[in-house]
Amino acid sequence: MQKQYFLFLIFIFQFLFFNFSNAQQNKSLISGPWAGNVELRTAVIWAEVNQTVKKIALNYYPVYNKKNIKSVVYKGELGNDFNPIKIEVNGLDVGTKYEYSLVIDNKPTSLPFNTSFTTKDLWQYRKPAPNFSFLTGSCAYFNQPIYDRPGKGYGSDSSIFETMAKTPADFHVWLGDNWYTREVDYSSPWGLNYRASHDRAEPILQAFMASMPQYAIWDDHDYGPNDAGKSYIFKKESRDVFKKYWLNPSYGEDEKGIYSIVSYGDVDLFLLDDRTWRAESEMPDSINNEPNKSKTFLGAQQMDWLQNSLLFSKATFKIIVTGSQVLNPLNKYECMQHYPYEYNQLINFLSNQKINGVVFLTGDRHHSEVIKMNRENNYPLYDITVSPYTSGVSKVSGNELINPNRELNTLVEAQNFGKISFSGNKGERKMNVSFIGIKGENLANWIISENDLKK
Repeated sequence: MQKQYFLFLIFIFQFLFFNFSNAQQNKSLISGPWAGNVELRTAVIWAEVNQTVKKIALNYYPVYNKKNIKSVVYKGELGNDFNPIKIEVNGLDVGTKYEYSLVIDNKPTSLPFNTSFTTKDLWQYRKPAPNFSFLTGSCAYFNQPIYDRPGKGYGSDSSIFETMAKTPADFHVWLGDNWYTREVDYSSPWGLNYRASHDRAEPILQAFMASMPQYAIWDDHDYGPNDAGKSYIFKKESRDVFKKYWLNPSYGEDEKGIYSIVSYGDVDLFLLDDRTWRAESEMPDSINNEPNKSKTFLGAQQMDWLQNSLLFSKATFKIIVTGSQVLNPLNKYECMQHYPYEYNQLINFLSNQKINGVVFLTGDRHHSEVIKMNRENNYPLYDITVSPYTSGVSKVSGNELINPNRELNTLVEAQNFGKISFSGNKGERKMNVSFIGIKGENLANWIISENDLKK
């Protein structure tokens, strides 16, 4: 009996020592690591460390040859209040899975989740477009009572990210409101950095962020105050924060905006910025019965880029991604239809240039649905809205209760995320949209064929 007790004490001591050592080892790692901007032969690894860290290196190797370990030393700045880092990995093999780990101040990190990424396959001119899927959604609020509004916390069950981490997909797209700035945040550049750093470090996010490449747009709450647009005085600083905390391929042009494009298989995703150039919603839609040119949604610079990018694209599906809904005529809140000059400009461009395969992907509404807009002598346009992750659910009301523009059985008034899958032979490709609940339950489905998106 004494021997068993003695062995039990040894076990407890070893357990406590291991966990203490592991905690000490990882206390310098605030959040991450995770991979983004994964291409054919390149990838970028993101993490955030604390002020005391002096040196960081990345070790990585292909899973088919674990002895072929390579290392990259981080050469950027450290020692600041906030220290998000990005380490580029180049010269990779195509279509190959790699595992990686961080070495912080000469000590290897040990994590309770896998850290790996897989480079894209070189399929063009060689084989059919791959079948693949990505996850998507919007509105992630994490309660912090000291800075939240009084009363019940706005954030709900965050275990949805555990479910997402276990849902197979090739990448994930955040549709805005990826964190929620409060009054103490959006009143200063330091506060904007603090909110991004604080929410990114949520423990429940770590395994999910590492489970697949991450891409993002923003909406008002992770840009600045509620409904903020072009008048926000810290929009430049907010863009700087966005660039530091995401791994998109690019961030606008001429140091303005965050728009970019992500391509995977035969799909192009046009990641738009619906805040930098957005005029206030109170500005009149029309003047003298003509659409008001001053009431901008995307802005001239971004609109020019989008139009040229759509013309350049050869993708089967061209997904235009933006924070606010685009097509819903009954949306009395933020919607591109309330910006008729640029709305008409975009819709007419799609028709006049005979752009096939266009679908809109949006967030913001705190419920999910698919909105359809019929066009004369052309294929219908669709707006897929996915929301919310953890923020409060907003049920439809008024005219939207029975929205004739909503696709049948697509309304989801619960926490959910989207899984969008692409499959089929050339000329018969299909896009399948699933709205998935907190526990992985299927809440709604909608499917469209490439042939349904052609004139």
